[in-house]
Amino acid sequence: SGEIVLDQADLSKSSVEATVQAGSIWTDNERRDGHLKSEDFFAAEKFPTATFKSTKITPNGKTKFKMTGDLTIRGVTKQVTFDGELLGVGAVGVGGQSWGTRAGFTASTVLNRKDYGINWNKALDQGGFVLSDDVKVSINIEAVKQKPAAAAAAK
Repeated sequence: SGEIVLDQADLSKSSVEATVQAGSIWTDNERRDGHLKSEDFFAAEKFPTATFKSTKITPNGKTKFKMTGDLTIRGVTKQVTFDGELLGVGAVGVGGQSWGTRAGFTASTVLNRKDYGINWNKALDQGGFVLSDDVKVSINIEAVKQKPAAAAAAK
């Protein structure tokens, strides 16, 4: 869940806050999901959420931007910067029925998992390890514009 405040005229005036439930991890493999929720990775019982709160958005052209903020995983907060793009904003509807105004975004960054206390790994028989320290995080979001009353109630 989250909240995006979008200023299309000046992206630097925009902001993002997001929360991910660690227990919501789903990879279509129950055994792997359980391992990812365990102490080896996200420790979902002890740290039920991961959060991000932007501190600065720097436009790079009309639709691209750098989004810097505080990312908290497993109780560890680090500053990260995402490369992002506003894909579009507009009213959406089908068959004459309005689904409201929507905005599409994409963003990505690379994290060192060990910075967040995710240290598990396994050596391979042929050399090397199962996991890299660097993890690419890719986000694709479709945001729905809230009506003023709904936005106030959501806060």
